[in-house]
Amino acid sequence: MPITLRMSSTNRSSVTKRLLAWLAISGLLAAFGWGIAGRIDLPQVNAFFAVCSLLALGASLTIDADLASKRLQPGQTSEDPWRLAAIRGLFLATFVVSLLDVGRLHASDSVPAHVRAGALLISGLSLGWSLWAVRSNRFFIPVIRIQSERGHRVVSSGPYGWVRHPGYAGLVLGAPAFPLALGSWLGLLPAAIVSFLFLRRTAHEDRFLRQHLDGYEEYAGRVRYRLIPGLW
Repeated sequence: MPITLRMSSTNRSSVTKRLLAWLAISGLLAAFGWGIAGRIDLPQVNAFFAVCSLLALGASLTIDADLASKRLQPGQTSEDPWRLAAIRGLFLATFVVSLLDVGRLHASDSVPAHVRAGALLISGLSLGWSLWAVRSNRFFIPVIRIQSERGHRVVSSGPYGWVRHPGYAGLVLGAPAFPLALGSWLGLLPAAIVSFLFLRRTAHEDRFLRQHLDGYEEYAGRVRYRLIPGLW
């Protein structure tokens, strides 16, 4: 019984830490959005960040703690450092441009309400799909490399039973939906480049895994499609 109590206390402490981290991240996201937009009364912006916050809550409570720490570990080298840096920079640019557009510039903030609503739905579904991929794959880190120190192996469960790169699939679809959900046409420009870079990265990573990860070639023979079942 004492062991059980200690384990329960540890679990409660872990959940508390994750919830506090989620609250901090949600607060920073809201402050970022409102600060860039210059106002807090934009319903589409608030709705978008509410969806992001709910998904972040799911991620904070369900993603493996070891994977979470590994994803945030600095100094990891990747096969494509410049492409990864470009993806991160353009992702940030997508949100900055979109928020400036709808909050301050009003250069192209004429996205119809039904398009914004559809884009918000696609954003939530694509992020949820990518979250499922992260939950299913304890080796899902931002850099392309073989994690031999963690016993890297092929994962074929969850969405990996349908496509080989489900996390990228969600982001390729989600990137152009994000600025539309926020109400900006202008934000589509950096978002479209993000999607293109993810497509290129998918092809690069697939070749790398075929060459360096044991069992991946056989897995690719079973799961034929990289991103879209029946198409590609």
